[in-house]
Amino acid sequence: MRIAYFTHSLVSCWNHGNAHFLRGVLRELTRRGHAVMAYEPDGAWSLQNLLRDHGAVGLSAFHGAYPELDGTSYGAIEPVVDAVADADLVVVHEWNDPALVAALGTARKHGAPYTLLFHDPHHRAVSDPEAMRRYDLSGYDGVLAFGETLAAIYRDGGWGERTFVWHEAADTRLFRPPPEAYEPRRAGLVWIGNWGDDERSAELERYLFRPADSVGLPLDVYGVRYPDAARETLARYGVRYHGWAPNAEAPDLFARYLATVHVPRRFYVERLPGIPTIRVFEALACGIPLVSAPWDDAEGLFSPGEDYLVAADEPAMEAHLRALANEPELRRSLAASGRATIEARHTCRHRADELLAIAAWLGGDAHEDRDAHEAPAAFEIYGAHEVPVAGYGPDAVDSPGTPEHAA
Repeated sequence: MRIAYFTHSLVSCWNHGNAHFLRGVLRELTRRGHAVMAYEPDGAWSLQNLLRDHGAVGLSAFHGAYPELDGTSYGAIEPVVDAVADADLVVVHEWNDPALVAALGTARKHGAPYTLLFHDPHHRAVSDPEAMRRYDLSGYDGVLAFGETLAAIYRDGGWGERTFVWHEAADTRLFRPPPEAYEPRRAGLVWIGNWGDDERSAELERYLFRPADSVGLPLDVYGVRYPDAARETLARYGVRYHGWAPNAEAPDLFARYLATVHVPRRFYVERLPGIPTIRVFEALACGIPLVSAPWDDAEGLFSPGEDYLVAADEPAMEAHLRALANEPELRRSLAASGRATIEARHTCRHRADELLAIAAWLGGDAHEDRDAHEAPAAFEIYGAHEVPVAGYGPDAVDSPGTPEHAA
């Protein structure tokens, strides 16, 4: 198959945690012999920030880990739409210009032969519905939503059986336990995540900074968009802040520590339950014990208590961290169970299989019967509580409303 994926950026993971999943799936499709092209806009916000902070050397980890992949940048929309005219499958990430989304849909309605899918791996359907209403999806064949609660919003909006749950997953070709026995060298805690817009600052203190300090476990933090106030908080708790780390280097980072902690954003706790961020898949794939702040695995993706521990409150988090520091067998058990679950159900190989199956189904009777299943003219929200967020867009380089595609 000839497959085109329109992403915000494939080469940059700066504040773009979804890059891990996209890279893994596209690599898997490439290894299976499909002709895969990734397109990203000139001046992509994530790439601009990465180059500003680290220069071209910041891209070396991506190129070293994914030699099979490269992104093709584009400027004007019409030529790139023409460039994919002979594709069999086109997938468009939701962090794209509405004009591009509409142009591809228009080409599809005017006879482009490919199956066209909109991929939504974000919380803006509930956090910023006005931004989502800018997308004209009337020419699309289906929607890929990264969790059941998000998929339900699209179904209620008129997409029905053409809404597909397509969870994120781990690229286990890269995210895996270290090849040698690191256990004697592991020490302390690591947290990989971006600060963002203060939407979980209280939770980070409650479930990460204070418990680590109380238990006496050194804590290292990696991520971007930490304002001065956030760095002051880290310093107050003795946390070592390292700034951005390439996503491709995360497995090596995990291998140095006893455990990591998952602190989900409030949108994923209160509004989109059951959707884990990529950090859960990454940690379990790498065989590092994970403790999560309260999070409802509503879809039964994992086995809480076996694959990872859940802390109902701050004292419980302290107890879990103390146990992990003192019980090697507990660490080994969690690491083995979490890794086994990833291998059995949540690899990029599984998601590639799912994507190809979806494309095959839509390419059959459903594809031929488009008029009987006309899509909504634009994304609409029915029954969702609207919580508007400040401005959005790739041009808003330092805007507090910039969407977070990372844990």
